[in-house]
Amino acid sequence: MALFKRRTAGKPGEWYYCLQHQKVEEGPECPAKNRFGPYASREEAAHAMETAKERNLEWETDPRWHDKPGQDETPD
Repeated sequence: MALFKRRTAGKPGEWYYCLQHQKVEEGPECPAKNRFGPYASREEAAHAMETAKERNLEWETDPRWHDKPGQDETPD
């Protein structure tokens, strides 16, 4: 049985955006499931949500990500 919790050590210069606390942090402070990153700068991490929204919109409107009608049907 482990005596200490395993913690991810942060690296100086790596920035993350914590989804749970909605804040920028240097080095990972929160679990990976609750953060975006790493980013190269604090400013990039601060705009993580806007970047995610822009990428989601690009993917939703990209025809390469959508099946063509009839493509999902199995051949006889």
